[in-house]
Amino acid sequence: MLSGPAEGTRQDALDGVSACDIDADVSAAVHRTLEGILHGRLEEARSIDPAFAGDIADRVARFTLRGGKRIRSRFLWWGLRACAGGAGPGQVDAALRLAAGLELIQTCALVHDDVMDGSPLRRGRDAVHVDLQNQYGASEKQDFGTAAAILAGDLALSWADDVVAATVLDPARAHRVRGLWRAMRAEMVAGQYLDLRGQATGTRSMTGAVRTAVLKTALYSVERPLALGAALAGADDATTGALCSAGRCAGIAFQLRDDLFGAFGDPGETGKPSGDDIRDGKGTYLLAVATARAEAAADHDVLALLDRCVGRADLSEDDVREVREAFVTTGARGIVEDKIRKLVGQAHRHLAAGALVPHADRRLHELFRGVAGLPVSGATADPHLPLIESGSR
Repeated sequence: MLSGPAEGTRQDALDGVSACDIDADVSAAVHRTLEGILHGRLEEARSIDPAFAGDIADRVARFTLRGGKRIRSRFLWWGLRACAGGAGPGQVDAALRLAAGLELIQTCALVHDDVMDGSPLRRGRDAVHVDLQNQYGASEKQDFGTAAAILAGDLALSWADDVVAATVLDPARAHRVRGLWRAMRAEMVAGQYLDLRGQATGTRSMTGAVRTAVLKTALYSVERPLALGAALAGADDATTGALCSAGRCAGIAFQLRDDLFGAFGDPGETGKPSGDDIRDGKGTYLLAVATARAEAAADHDVLALLDRCVGRADLSEDDVREVREAFVTTGARGIVEDKIRKLVGQAHRHLAAGALVPHADRRLHELFRGVAGLPVSGATADPHLPLIESGSR
């Protein structure tokens, strides 16, 4: 279990830390903030019930602290820095707390996502529902782990909302921040629902795939975190608009890269089984393009292959390999790669339209390329950037 000094004591470690100090390692600063917050939440959980604390609350804390690339936190931070430059102490504290809230809502999203997809692995470890099931063994009901994991995700979401509600903000900023937070939560759920609906209906629409990508990833992972940073900075409408437009383009590119990982990714790098999106029948943009290309070419063999294989949980590795080949031979993989590059280019142009602080602007350019899986180089490149984490959720 997480142990150590209480939240206030841990937060003291950040007192006097400047925005420039945090620039050097945003993830570490967010991690320290999370440690303090989660220590307090775990103390509360233990006072409620030891079994609940050990099985559910502690798992939520460990999951949140040990994994992920803090992508949403970094977008929030650099959105603030791009608008405000020298962020004041109040802004620094609020930004780190909101970033911690984003990490907790991400825990909720991933735990629930794995339950819905039946994914056995997350970040190279047993998914939470599998870990809970294994803890009590086969003698328990087989859906125990699933039900308990749903509660773990609910707890993470509750903690995230608690963190945001307790963050001190001046009235004008509080109104904007809380409005963005409410919108982000609803959009995240809507995106996940469209993803599930697409699997259930077998939809292979490019328009639908992009709409799902906007709601499930672009808004939640990039645009809204940037907007939260801009709100903390008190940015004007034009600057906020430039950031949000850039974030939406980069966020769609992020999801398209994740679609490619879902089909072609190496489990050793992604931490998840290869071909899961194919077995789950996800209506990805990659699948939609492959289907449209095969239809245009009257390639009935490819269409029959996709109909036979996509959405089959028991699909063999040989069948997965055939579907991958179809994604390549139809040109779908190349088209998606090209679209990713174009979207990142559009994101860069939108950034150029905003009056942003130069060094933060450069970091945002790097982040956009990083989440899109494009090379990031240069003297200013963030040393903590392996950015891609399979499962953009």
